[in-house]
Amino acid sequence: MSEQDDGLRNRLTRQGEEALGRVAQELLENPMVSGALTRAFEAREKAVQAQEVAMGALNLPSAADLERLTRRLRSVSQRLEGIEDALDRVDDRVESLGSSSAVENRLLAMEADLERIGSKLDRSGTQLEKVESKLDAIDKRVEKVGKGSAKGKAAPARRSARSSSSSGASKPSKASKASKAKTT
Repeated sequence: MSEQDDGLRNRLTRQGEEALGRVAQELLENPMVSGALTRAFEAREKAVQAQEVAMGALNLPSAADLERLTRRLRSVSQRLEGIEDALDRVDDRVESLGSSSAVENRLLAMEADLERIGSKLDRSGTQLEKVESKLDAIDKRVEKVGKGSAKGKAAPARRSARSSSSSGASKPSKASKASKAKTT
């Protein structure tokens, strides 16, 4: 008997849902009902607008204003928490550095390192100048020995190949070498 009751109940439920669906569809298709629904929604919107105007005239915030204010307050609160966390990290970092003498010692060590690097660069530059002057002297000798011969014509090619393969240092011209020689 309970199976028949369940079957009857399911059939009645299904038929009721179908009937309600048909009635709702017919009501929505009816121009009079759809026009009434449209006017009701328009009236609701106008009422909301009138309420906002009245609340504004009384200098009272609307629900939308309160919602925007709540969102803004949450945003500011999250940013403030982020700033507090960053400030805590900075405070911890400053404490880990210790006193100002530790910072000064670190700066002095960095200055010493920079001076050492600078002196090495100066020595490298001086050595490079010596090597270039020796190569120029060799080129002059090769030119004297091989003037007019095939070797003499190859010397300028070697010079240009050497200057292009050097590590970015430009080779001073003969005029600048001559002026250097006169000043020394």
